[in-house]
Amino acid sequence: METMTRDTMVSAPQPIDAIEEVATARDWAFERQDADEIAIQIGGSWCEYRLWFVWRSDLAALYFSCGFDMRVPKERQDAVYPLLAKLNERLWLGHFELWSDEGWPTFRHTLLVPDGVGVSGDILQHLVDDAVAECERFYPAFQWVIWGGKNADQAIEVSLLDTVGEA
Repeated sequence: METMTRDTMVSAPQPIDAIEEVATARDWAFERQDADEIAIQIGGSWCEYRLWFVWRSDLAALYFSCGFDMRVPKERQDAVYPLLAKLNERLWLGHFELWSDEGWPTFRHTLLVPDGVGVSGDILQHLVDDAVAECERFYPAFQWVIWGGKNADQAIEVSLLDTVGEA
């Protein structure tokens, strides 16, 4: 299997094909839903993440979400919404949301891909890396609100403590 460098331009004609090439090269488990949709599962430090990509040719837009492997119980969902707002204030790209029916916290972003521009392996890898990094960074805050009974400010303060030195 050929390994792609981060700067390699993906030759696939549309972004979902390109994502499949990246997933294959990185040995990620994936399922191609149809020509415009792919689901990928990757491991993180805290949990497994479900990546979902959907291509909308009419918008020339690639929808991307990175779902946590956790569910927010219905009775805790109202406590999570202030956390989402506070976390989203800290982001430059993308945002967190809660799929209320399923109770899944999710990071979401849409990438515009005009015709003729193409998508590079570098762009796709950055998209995934950035999303997973944000999910990993804020995973503890979700846990504190859902299971620790903390409010949004407390959860962020406790989960983002910078450690000094080595243990």
